[in-house]
Amino acid sequence: MDLPPEKISSLQNPRVKQLVKLRDRRPRDEAGVFLVEGYREIRRALEKNVKLAEMYFSPEWFLGENEPALIEQARAAGAQVFELSKEAFAKVAYRERPDGLLAVAPQWRRALGDLDAMVAGGAKAPFFLVVEAIEKPGNLGTILRSADAAGCDAVIVCDPVTDIFNPNVVRASTGVLFSVPLVVEESTRVQAWLKAKGVRMVATTPAAEKIYSDVDLRGSLAIVMGSEQYGLSKFWLENCDVPVRIPMAGQADSLNVAMATIITLFEAVRQRGF
Repeated sequence: MDLPPEKISSLQNPRVKQLVKLRDRRPRDEAGVFLVEGYREIRRALEKNVKLAEMYFSPEWFLGENEPALIEQARAAGAQVFELSKEAFAKVAYRERPDGLLAVAPQWRRALGDLDAMVAGGAKAPFFLVVEAIEKPGNLGTILRSADAAGCDAVIVCDPVTDIFNPNVVRASTGVLFSVPLVVEESTRVQAWLKAKGVRMVATTPAAEKIYSDVDLRGSLAIVMGSEQYGLSKFWLENCDVPVRIPMAGQADSLNVAMATIITLFEAVRQRGF
């Protein structure tokens, strides 16, 4: 018979203190783990066979009736399970209104070589999203979610300013972080890899002459998006195949990068056939 999970109520408990520390990047990287909070996010991690190291729950915060089954699923998959008091869970949660579920997952690293099979000349032309120096975790999470919805084969994050394992990236992606292949690499390496693989690079910039919807976005494609504040670097603008712009009718000269990404991705989806 399985023993009941250990109950933790003290805010000074070492596990509680460690969970609070994992909100910051250095402790996350040192431990090689990150936080996953929320029913949907944890469920998606388990669906993708992510080996959760620890699972914490607090019934007083539950929003529905499905939580016990998810906790058992995590336990059966090898996670250590702990019950927290309402106060202890409030201390470790990073959401304003937690739902009583928090897990610790292992970090991972993918390389460009892991994507080689996608450009090996199969029946389906590869469709990549490349983002450079994205600063805000919420934007990066939304971009991942959009890439998943658009059917991108992978997202390549170049020269990141924010950590892909930031809790707000996980939250904004609604757990899609676990389902979209994600590579972090330097821009020069990514551009060289895409060029060597024959993938057409379409970069977005307000200064471009061509409108994004007038350009052929079929075939082997990488859509390249720049940072919130500065847009794409000179390197990408000089080394892409085609620069494009989204037409703007008002006084604003740019869109939020997540919104611009959605618009461009789904024009590619329209052209390629969903």
